[in-house]
Amino acid sequence: MASRFNNRKITRNSNTLYEKFLEDRNVNYFRHYRTPVFSYPTTEQTRRLQRIGHVWTVGDKYYKLAYTHYGDSRYWWVIAWFNQKPTETHVSLGDMIFIPQPLHTILSFFKV
Repeated sequence: MASRFNNRKITRNSNTLYEKFLEDRNVNYFRHYRTPVFSYPTTEQTRRLQRIGHVWTVGDKYYKLAYTHYGDSRYWWVIAWFNQKPTETHVSLGDMIFIPQPLHTILSFFKV
């Protein structure tokens, strides 16, 4: 199974904004996963996908849609990324979002 943490660089964070936090824990730094930068699929990649339309309604959550369409709620981020709406608060009632299919194809776009 692919993980969104695969191939993620780890960085040491000793930023002065965290001085009190670091001091309270008696450490000099802590490690963070670097934020990945994902490119949106190219036109050619998009042609290889099917897109299932979904009208956003009360109670919708990315993780629920991921479970329904992929069988695994951990792929919620694929739907968020594909629709360029990083959280549910970026989606309004009545908005049309798309669930890209098949999952293995969309995940192949992230292989390094």
